Amino acid sequence: MSKELKVMSLDDVSKHNKDGDLWVVVDSIVYNLSKFKDLHPGGASVLLDPEVAGQDATEQFFALHRTEVLQKPAYQRLRIGKIEGEEPVILAENKGSVSKVPYAEPTWLAEGFKSPYYSENHREFQKVVRKFFDDYLYQDAQAREADGKRPSLDLIHKMHEYEIHAMRMGPGKHLKGRTLMGGIVKPEEFDYFHELIVTQEFARCGARGYGDGLQGGMVIGLPPVLNFGSEELKAKVVDDVLAGKKFISLAISEAHAGSDVMGLQTTAVKTEDGKEWIINGTKKWITNGVFSDYFTVGCKTEDGFTVILVERGEGVETRQMKTSYSTTAGTAFITFDNVRVPVGNTLGEEGGGIYVILSNFNHERWVMCCASARSQRSIVEESFKWITQRKAFGKPLHAQPVVRNKLAGMISRAEAGQAWLENVTYQMNNMSYKQQASKLAGQIAFLKSYLTGSAQETARDAVQIFGGRGITEDGMGRFIAHYHRTIGFDALLGGAEDVLKDLGVRQALRAMPQDAKL
Repeated sequence: MSKELKVMSLDDVSKHNKDGDLWVVVDSIVYNLSKFKDLHPGGASVLLDPEVAGQDATEQFFALHRTEVLQKPAYQRLRIGKIEGEEPVILAENKGSVSKVPYAEPTWLAEGFKSPYYSENHREFQKVVRKFFDDYLYQDAQAREADGKRPSLDLIHKMHEYEIHAMRMGPGKHLKGRTLMGGIVKPEEFDYFHELIVTQEFARCGARGYGDGLQGGMVIGLPPVLNFGSEELKAKVVDDVLAGKKFISLAISEAHAGSDVMGLQTTAVKTEDGKEWIINGTKKWITNGVFSDYFTVGCKTEDGFTVILVERGEGVETRQMKTSYSTTAGTAFITFDNVRVPVGNTLGEEGGGIYVILSNFNHERWVMCCASARSQRSIVEESFKWITQRKAFGKPLHAQPVVRNKLAGMISRAEAGQAWLENVTYQMNNMSYKQQASKLAGQIAFLKSYLTGSAQETARDAVQIFGGRGITEDGMGRFIAHYHRTIGFDALLGGAEDVLKDLGVRQALRAMPQDAKL
């Protein structure tokens, strides 16, 4: 606690129960509200209620407020004492801990459960990653989601100290020589389950726009450079991006072409001497584009479709786009006006851009699946807490069968999605990149479509459980309102749901044996 608190009894507190001399107890802590009374957003009458003034008002408080309210400095200053023989339970510091709320964590983290997928190293790694995010990331996420500014550069640099940016690229040669999370996992032992942990811990911040703003563009924009760029180009770009000194985004989508990659209209034409590309066109909905230094750009060329790395400079203009989530994602509309780029910035072969992009899709979609599965659990946890502390018709909300039924659906979808995700992740750990492309593209497409569809069901059910609070941007249901408002976006990223379902069926049909007959 920030200051020494006087030990009191409930009898001591009960004597201070009137206007001008008003104390209350919340979670064993005594607050002097004598001067605060008239500033209370809910009005003074609420605090002067005989069941609140001079009383233990813990139940009344948590029926209307989130725990974080009491953690604000303004309310910390109202603390004057603590109840003898009691200790805070709700307000206890639990940073980095595993939630005890049922189904709030994936099974492998829940007490008493086992999993064949996670080693002891994965468990130790998770503890360190969660502690880092709880200590450094959560508060920045809430502040930036509210003000719409880009994520803190101090935080981005702090993440580099632990090589979190590099780990978000997945296992690979780019990790060689790096010290991951203080050395808790060796680069050669880092696998997709370690990356899944990073992504899922990150998703716990409950700030969708911020989640993309904090290097979301890097996760999809840098792999083509890593996998298809020349050694010279990689030496110039990769380390600076992984250090958070430079920023990159994937610039594929256009006003006339989203999932239809081959329908792009941005052009790249070679100069007469063949040394440069001249790029013209526009890109739309580009995550992190507002503050990117590099753009991995899909272009129409003489040979077909080509991917080229463009550095911000003359002829490159970006402007902010407002989307259903906050501007902290830096979503941009980009104009390329006679932009000259060295031919050496070509990623992969000229005309072979479709392979560059397709090779990236599996990992991109899998990352989205990791985040979606974990975000749904956060809604389950929020809902469990709400139905046990909220009363309606004189009973806890969970006394209503319809409420329990909605929660059952949420839990079932979260558990099914995580189990499918972990199976796919295990296959990724035991397949080459080429095998993943041929065997898992359909699986991952189906998984993403399932998760983003189930997430929308969960968002709708959560709003019904929270009522008006579920559509209010602050207060008890603020995470529900944010989730419901932004969830539709996930169904579009990396390929629309219907497109992904069709992709999965088409891949299965290609593997259909000719002798399989009814």
